[in-house]
Amino acid sequence: QVQLVESGGGLVQPGGSLRLSCAASGSILSIYNMGWYRQAPGKQRGLVSLFLYNGRTHYTDSVKGRFTLSRDAAKNTVDLQMNRLKPEDTAVYYCYADVSDRGRNRFGAWGQGTQVTVSS
Repeated sequence: QVQLVESGGGLVQPGGSLRLSCAASGSILSIYNMGWYRQAPGKQRGLVSLFLYNGRTHYTDSVKGRFTLSRDAAKNTVDLQMNRLKPEDTAVYYCYADVSDRGRNRFGAWGQGTQVTVSS
């Protein structure tokens, strides 16, 4: 069993910053990809940023230059630093990890979600 625990959401004014953190724990053998998705009201869940197994980091176009994903592989954590936030960034943010467990089962794990609201 793998758990992802998120923290750091909240309310911020446009132009402000927030930092989201996610820690993976449990019966983890390997983490292949790890990062963040988001879902705004009435919209589908979409990718924000992801560390890829090939060593690259992917960002969706709307957050490039504003968001930065960092990772501590030894601790199985990822942080998302969000700067110059816009009202359209308002969403529930979900941590995601593509993992294999000690039984060598590979699957995607999700956190419970944390609300980010950008409003004046």
